[in-house]
Amino acid sequence: MQTSSTDNFWQFDTAYWFQKLNSSDQGLYKAIAEKILLQSGQQQQNKSVLKKDFFLFMGQFKSPLMLLLIGAVILSAFLGDTTDAYIILFIVLSTGLLSFFQERNAGRFVADLQSMIALKSNVLRDGKEQEIFSSTIVSGDIILLKAGDMLPADCLIIECNELHANEASLTGESYPTAKTAGVLEPKTELTKRTNCLWEGTNIVSGTAKALVINTGSKTIFGAIAKSASATVETKFEKGIKDFGYFLMKITLVLSIFILLVNLLNHKSAIESALFALALAVGMAPELLPAITTIAMSAGAKRMLAKKVIVKKLASIQNLGEVNLLCTDKTGTITEGAIIVARTVDGLGTENEFVKKLAYWNAFFETGYANPIDEAIKKLQLETKTNVVKLDEVPYDFIRKRLSIAIKTDTEKLLISKGAFSSILSICSVMRLSNGRIENMELHQAEIENKYEEFGINGLRTIGVCYKTINTDSIAKEDEKTMIFAGFILLEDPVKKGIVETIEELKKLQVHLKIISGDNKNVAKSIALKIGIINPVVMTGQELFSTSPEALKHLVRKTHIFAEVEPQQKEHIVQALRKTYTVAYVGDGINDVSALTAADIGISVENAVDVAREAADFVLMEKDLAVIIDGIKEGRKTFANTLKYIFINTGSTFGNMFSVAIASLLLPFLPMLPKQILLTNFITDFPYLTIASDNVDQEQLNKPGKWNLKFIRNYMIIFGIHSSLFDIITFLILYYVLKVKESAFQTAWFVESILTELFILFIIRTHKNFFKSQPGEYLFILSILGLIVTITLPYLPIASKIGLSPLPFLNMGIMLLIVLAYIITADLLKVWFFKKYIRS
Repeated sequence: MQTSSTDNFWQFDTAYWFQKLNSSDQGLYKAIAEKILLQSGQQQQNKSVLKKDFFLFMGQFKSPLMLLLIGAVILSAFLGDTTDAYIILFIVLSTGLLSFFQERNAGRFVADLQSMIALKSNVLRDGKEQEIFSSTIVSGDIILLKAGDMLPADCLIIECNELHANEASLTGESYPTAKTAGVLEPKTELTKRTNCLWEGTNIVSGTAKALVINTGSKTIFGAIAKSASATVETKFEKGIKDFGYFLMKITLVLSIFILLVNLLNHKSAIESALFALALAVGMAPELLPAITTIAMSAGAKRMLAKKVIVKKLASIQNLGEVNLLCTDKTGTITEGAIIVARTVDGLGTENEFVKKLAYWNAFFETGYANPIDEAIKKLQLETKTNVVKLDEVPYDFIRKRLSIAIKTDTEKLLISKGAFSSILSICSVMRLSNGRIENMELHQAEIENKYEEFGINGLRTIGVCYKTINTDSIAKEDEKTMIFAGFILLEDPVKKGIVETIEELKKLQVHLKIISGDNKNVAKSIALKIGIINPVVMTGQELFSTSPEALKHLVRKTHIFAEVEPQQKEHIVQALRKTYTVAYVGDGINDVSALTAADIGISVENAVDVAREAADFVLMEKDLAVIIDGIKEGRKTFANTLKYIFINTGSTFGNMFSVAIASLLLPFLPMLPKQILLTNFITDFPYLTIASDNVDQEQLNKPGKWNLKFIRNYMIIFGIHSSLFDIITFLILYYVLKVKESAFQTAWFVESILTELFILFIIRTHKNFFKSQPGEYLFILSILGLIVTITLPYLPIASKIGLSPLPFLNMGIMLLIVLAYIITADLLKVWFFKKYIRS
């Protein structure tokens, strides 16, 4: 039975819900779970590929201009001009199909990417623990949870141990909520439903076994998502949309002006209307959505080959803007393969007893899998002792320690390990190497000096303490009056080639800052090893006493932020964003707020669920070199998208002004509607290959930046340049060669297409076009377009589209005009980019 999310399920115990959902404490049988999933309709979306394709195809024609043009086709057919109707309809459908297939392939690739990083959960099925995709969880499942897990459903807690959940996404409460099993009143408010766990929240600390009650849209989170499904736009998306509207408005105004001029000159009303509509479609940036989607999916495909999974496609453009990379040192700066260098007492002497305590604590820990415990588990103990785990107080980021209760052959012990200051604060005495117990005050200064010394030598230090107990269970309150045993000294060597990698970042004009919870001396030692001269270090304690205004200036000068709290990472990122476009690399629960706050969040494949969910990109390897590849691909995608915008605002926009002038003076239409659409159709093929075009190294070396003022300057300068050559063509044809209507339209048709094809080669690079190699597909399709354009007037079908064979003199003059256009446009381009792009 599937329940409703409005049921107050927290008022009943688990026995009631086991019966209601036909489940048990051993979970569901696999066959029953699959049947429930099928009945719930959650799998139907995978079966509607045809439906998706249909809506995607229809979406190619949803712009107002395309709808108007389709209406004009119907009108032409109704008035008996069937030849024009068929030709225009063929061009419209072909353009739509071309864009559809490109977007369909892009969409399928993105779907494949999403499946690669789909969240998984541990559940009990057939009485056995197994990992399944979170999307396949159903009501009645038993889910097993630990720190870092995302909740895939609304659940009722069966049992838990020191469980805390972050429910900020639902309640706005920034502090973790303590959770426990039990029954509550039906009218208990959301923030006080301590026996429930909610979809979209995450486990901060502890472990739990919970019964899934509601899934999908029936959860609280699902209901909210359904009612507020708007997605947040990236800066580039907003810029593209605003620019598209800007161009659309100008295009429509000019189209209406041209229509009125033609009507006032007593030209055919139908022809004039079709001409204005075709011109609007031809000049409007109708390919912009397709170009951006195709460019981003092509970038995602290349990034996957370089071991970067794109989680949020639109963020690729933002990655191209990044000029600051913030990262922890573990796994990116260092090898990430933590090894235990030594286990010593409080005075620095090698100690077997400390090794035992550390090993037992790590071996029995179940709350939060981490590389430190994995490294400690590899220690070899000199003597074997029969040890049984009694209880556990899991690690959390407030206490910064982990406690385990064990029973040996002779005694019961409570063993805690964690951050040095956190361990020291709960100790009243210390154990020396000879086994004597002495007051902490006698040795505290020496212990702290040792801690500083280890940090200066680049060793990460974990404190260990213990005490004997009489009970089989423990709680946080028992972590007091402990005996300080000593240190676990951890080493994480600097990666080979990291200095060269950081130099590569500098060449890309990307700064690097390290944000770490580690001791300031350890962080400083690492900074010196990677070539940072006189590193400026700021600690978490200093951050607490710094005002927001002062922090804004201090963060720019700081190389390393050490000993920082999780919430401080977010404040640092927010302060840095006032100056930089920030990418943040993180893989732990303590990184989530910073990942969300950054312009670009980057996580890794083996990160905790909540960190992967918050990120825009997931690395298959935690490596700075991989991130560099990603930044380059982001810039390549950014540059290729801008190429289409430049083309659309250059020659095509200039052509519109030319047609407006020609309409004022000519007794006939400068081009037929079907010729304008055919121009658009021929140039669309190479334009759609822009996504795979090569990008000059000079463009990759600088962060991309969306700049509407820069694009407007380009539009004015190159629009005027394009119009100037169109007017020269118009004057020569009409006043020098004195050609008639068909010959005029044919010559201008040839000149318009050739200039639009060649401007693509010119504008795709900031240097002289012959010094930069274009992409293979772009080059081939452009050459084909050129051949088709020149030969079309001489083919038998020419008359059907209003073209006539050009005398070789006329064709030669058109080619000379195009040659002059190419030379001057290239010179103008080099001057423009030098003037308006700062070196």
